[in-house]
Amino acid sequence: MKTLPRRSLFLSLLAAATVAPAVSAAPVLVEAEAFENHGGWKLDTQFIDQMGSPYLMAHGLGNPVEDAETTVTFPKPGTYRVWVRTKNWIEKFPDPNAKAEAPGRFQVVIDGKPVETEFGTSGAEWHWQDGGEFTIDGTDAKVALRDLTGFNGRCDAILFADDPDFTPDNSSEVLPKWRREMLGLSGDPEAEGPFDIVFIGGGYAGTCGAISAARMGLKVALIQNRGVLGGNGSSEVRVWAKGNTPPGLYPVGDIIRELEDDAQASPGTYEEFEDDKKEKIVRAEEKIALFLNHHAYDVEMESPTKIEAVLALDTRSGAVRRFTARNFCDATGHGTIGMMAGADLTMIDGGRMGMSNMWRWELADSPQEFPGTPWALDLEEGEFPYPRKFHAEWFWESGYDKHPLADLEGIRDWNLRANFGAWNAMKNKGAYGRYDESGNAHANGRLTWMAYVGGTRETQQLLGDIVLTEEDIVNKRPFPDGCVLTTWSVDLHYPAEQYEKTYPENPFISVAVHGKGVDRKRGYPVPYRCFYSRNIENLFMAGRNISVTHEALGTVRVMKTCGMMGVVVGKAAAICSQYDATPRDVYEQYLKELIDLLRLPGNMRRDRLDGEFYEDPNLPKLEEPDMGFIPKASLSGIVIDDGEAKLTGNWTEGAGLSHYVEDGYRYTREKGATARYEFTVPKSGEYEVRLSFQPHENRSSKTPVTVVSAEGEKSQTVNQRVAPPLAKGFYNLGAFRFEKGEAGAVVLATEGVDGNVHADAVQVLPLD
Repeated sequence: MKTLPRRSLFLSLLAAATVAPAVSAAPVLVEAEAFENHGGWKLDTQFIDQMGSPYLMAHGLGNPVEDAETTVTFPKPGTYRVWVRTKNWIEKFPDPNAKAEAPGRFQVVIDGKPVETEFGTSGAEWHWQDGGEFTIDGTDAKVALRDLTGFNGRCDAILFADDPDFTPDNSSEVLPKWRREMLGLSGDPEAEGPFDIVFIGGGYAGTCGAISAARMGLKVALIQNRGVLGGNGSSEVRVWAKGNTPPGLYPVGDIIRELEDDAQASPGTYEEFEDDKKEKIVRAEEKIALFLNHHAYDVEMESPTKIEAVLALDTRSGAVRRFTARNFCDATGHGTIGMMAGADLTMIDGGRMGMSNMWRWELADSPQEFPGTPWALDLEEGEFPYPRKFHAEWFWESGYDKHPLADLEGIRDWNLRANFGAWNAMKNKGAYGRYDESGNAHANGRLTWMAYVGGTRETQQLLGDIVLTEEDIVNKRPFPDGCVLTTWSVDLHYPAEQYEKTYPENPFISVAVHGKGVDRKRGYPVPYRCFYSRNIENLFMAGRNISVTHEALGTVRVMKTCGMMGVVVGKAAAICSQYDATPRDVYEQYLKELIDLLRLPGNMRRDRLDGEFYEDPNLPKLEEPDMGFIPKASLSGIVIDDGEAKLTGNWTEGAGLSHYVEDGYRYTREKGATARYEFTVPKSGEYEVRLSFQPHENRSSKTPVTVVSAEGEKSQTVNQRVAPPLAKGFYNLGAFRFEKGEAGAVVLATEGVDGNVHADAVQVLPLD
């Protein structure tokens, strides 16, 4: 073997050392949502299940938003390749306008110097866009997201790698292992619980449900993936809360009236939706653990039919929390918890009600500029409804035939394109060039708000032991567990023919078709069996994902009705905890106990499950809304209405005098006419007998009334021109003894009267 001289050997070793590859530093991952200062960028959490992460969006209504900023620590100075997970959000659309310059362009600025590449310029789907190399001079650098357009640029994360061969994984899995490791997050989720019940979704259904459960003495968690409560009824979406909370079966509307806001329009103003009030009410409940900005993305199953835990991602820090509970309630609207748990569900193929993204504008004192939007829908006057009263309302809606989960972000983005296209037509094309009283036209108009959080109406239905149909509602089919009065009509949305010609494959304006069959004053009682899963034994549901058909969803989906569902679930959960029962057991074994809890007004609470109920002096004592009548079901004891009385002679039906029981009353002065109210008592004893009537000057001042009891017949006369002294229009006929199994009766007659005899209802109440 040939031996090299010592000098040659040294030079060879030096050369080898010179060409040896340098050790690469670990890549640096920066999640956009974790920026220290979001600036004017919005945190968007709607599509985590589809693309894997929360992200920041520059929703500036055509004006570039303030930079988002943070400080990033690097393992060493050097040259790094910059990767940004983003997309060109119009590129997925097939129409020619989508080929225009990307509207969501932005820059990454490092220590005041922009990376040369503009981001958000290409790629129809979420991907890591290569931004080229950038030299980092120190170990700490100020990194900013700089919006260039104001038109919804979006950034999921930034990754810095000094390894030229490194390519980020583009998995849409929620917080995959490699991202968790780069962020230094623990592999084990933080334990939360155990709770009696966890509500997932902070709309009216979940929020009111959590309050209800807490007042039953339960330990409750409420998970909401945004920073405010109210769901569609929050300042982010601004759909005014509709549906009545009528007196009737049970006072389950109390908590809804306590929580509801003052919004009088859709969309209203930020202040009208009272986000702070809603949060304050929830935080006042000591038994509620509130987790805002947490997105539930997975479930763990104890068995194929029982949920053990729900995993939720902190949408700001990336931390994962594991929630364990006896029961869970899917109040997401989308039904995603049930879907992940394997609950039986259904989704219609197409023709669903869509998503709204509403907007507002105003007239300023001077001309206002608005940049052209060649990438938006190219609209002209007549192709969209003029936004009267300075706001574009609920009917700016699309997604009827799009998949309500897989296409969710695309539905929202199509709405943005329609909204900006309409505003561009008004501002830059002279469409609807209307003038106000001051002579200002659209030249002075400016956008003030546009929802980037979509108001979704229909996704999928989780199936319970009853699937409520439109026929059930129209035919007033009775259910023994009817508990929530739906008062909205069967309101289904379809594309408006007038406006669907321009974009027939994806129309963006809807029309509401209101079906008949729902009495808006009295409502139809939705059964409890629609509020729990038929195959996941510890899963409740409340809100628009309950067990109904597409048509029946048209009436139950409005927010106040959904809120009452949550109240019922909260009380049913208390029975589950008290008796170690399932939601189905509540119906099959403990329905009477549930009804007893449903009769409690919203200001009643107990401090623990085995405690005594008391009226909380810190809670409002709400009067039931005056609907002009008294529901029979709201009255205790035995109640016989005029429609159930045995009548002789000719009686006239009436409803002109308010506060009658149920559907109206009867009156007559025909000689020999009678109204006989018959009943049997459940057990022998003393009972108070009451008569309901509405006074009027043409009524008899000496109406003969006879009570038939175990003591025989006792008669008296009643002055029906004078208002009855008892609550809800009742007159005390006295105390009488009745025997179980023996018929009792109250009989009204016309002998010797000096006016009309008025027959409404009879109430029989036990005295012992």
